[in-house]
Amino acid sequence: MDNVIPAVKAKHLSVKCGDFSLKNINLSVMQNEIFAILGKTGSGKTVFLECLAGFYLNLGGEMQLFGNNAAGIALEDRSVGFVYQDYGLFPHLNVFKNIAYGLKMHHVPKAEIKQKVKTMAEMLSISHILSCYPATLSGGEKQRTALARALIMQPKLLLLDEPFSALDPSTKNNMYNELLRLHKKFGCTTIFVTHDFKEAQSLAGRIGILLDGKLTAVVKSDELFSENMNYTSEICNFLGIS
Repeated sequence: MDNVIPAVKAKHLSVKCGDFSLKNINLSVMQNEIFAILGKTGSGKTVFLECLAGFYLNLGGEMQLFGNNAAGIALEDRSVGFVYQDYGLFPHLNVFKNIAYGLKMHHVPKAEIKQKVKTMAEMLSISHILSCYPATLSGGEKQRTALARALIMQPKLLLLDEPFSALDPSTKNNMYNELLRLHKKFGCTTIFVTHDFKEAQSLAGRIGILLDGKLTAVVKSDELFSENMNYTSEICNFLGIS
């Protein structure tokens, strides 16, 4: 296991965004792992994902993606799929064109795009809405469309920003199962951020607790509330344990 190259390895990673700073992050996420970043609103969860995606040039410390220094990898070459909390769908494009967008930007032939979109839509049970526009979709349909758009590029790393926060409980549970199914099928490393303890424990093998820009702990999901964990008072307050 020691010889396996992590999907993500951060050493003293820092970045400043206006008045907010992500501070001294040290973390390894293994290939094919589902890893959760758990924290309050404003703790820096989205900023961390954006660092992995390559959105910031002013990073301090070091970050590696699959054994390569991320500083030398252009954003478009990182093999990263990113789904934002609001899904980020293009309102003027229908579902087919939203899913096909990345392929089109990479100049994939039209016939190949059509076949790949058809296959991905079938996989995510959204074939019946390919001609619809985002404004007409339910939350679950938007989520599936956003996932299809990310996964059609076959990313090695999938980043999900509060992916289920806008969904009703029933749809949310369905999407939990969908994510686990897609992860098993595609095998891509998945990092998602959430403020929901149950969600983190249900989906991830390990959980990183991010508070005020600092990664304060990394624990196995089934040990999150364990009495044996030597948590700081800050983490105890966040988790609601004494």
